Amino acid sequence: MRDTTIAFIGTGNMAGALIRGLLQDGHPADRIIAADPDMDKLAAICGESGINSSSDNNAAVAGADVIVLAVKPQIMADVAQGIAASVQQHRPLVVSIAAGIPVRHLEHWLGHGIAIVRTMPNTPAMLQTGATGLFAGEHVSEEQRNLAESIMRAVGITVWVDREGLIDAVTAVSGSGPAYFFLFMEEMIRAAGALGLDEQDASLLTLQTALGAARMALESNDPPATLRARVTSPGGTTERAIRVFEEEGLEQLVKRAMTAARDRSIELSSQLPED
Repeated sequence: MRDTTIAFIGTGNMAGALIRGLLQDGHPADRIIAADPDMDKLAAICGESGINSSSDNNAAVAGADVIVLAVKPQIMADVAQGIAASVQQHRPLVVSIAAGIPVRHLEHWLGHGIAIVRTMPNTPAMLQTGATGLFAGEHVSEEQRNLAESIMRAVGITVWVDREGLIDAVTAVSGSGPAYFFLFMEEMIRAAGALGLDEQDASLLTLQTALGAARMALESNDPPATLRARVTSPGGTTERAIRVFEEEGLEQLVKRAMTAARDRSIELSSQLPED
């Protein structure tokens, strides 16, 4: 892995997180190159990290073993078609972190036979606590799968899916998921205020409780349902609150919300023109 040259096309927040994560994992800075038309953004990430830079995408990808496509979906077609000749000549692994771009579109733009891994990371990756779903195209070797996983694991955990359609489910769970928890935190803080706590105390108690619960769930061998049962004493305060959530239909509400997110992900992918 440390002998692998990685080219980043685009230096937005997620690319920056990946670069920082790779460097923290010990990947040599001189084995990473970034390209971006925004010279200020490019200078900032390269100045911070010591990686190589280029204002020309084709120059950046020319000697790369892996290309990470980290540009906005709206410009992906132009970017991919612009480097297609270089990609066809050197045939590196291509890892896309752009939301909603199916592998078939990337193959259409880059040319046939290229190894492509489509990923769906989430925003906590910027703190190296992300969750990423990955799908491998038909031309990806086992070694290339391992390479893609190593790159994305630099910012958190990874989960492979065996059908590309499941990336839409990953989007509904972990891609959009941080916002669900933020919303729940918002409402807990607001409700705590109504119970008489000042905003600062309500916020601190809520956020620390969320952190503690997440850590307990991650570090336990038991599923969340078991952990919940342990802290729900019969006839106690927690049981009374849980009963309200159940009576108000929390289970169906969560299911409907996540299904809506999945369906919107499918819609956005289907609206993308191939040319």
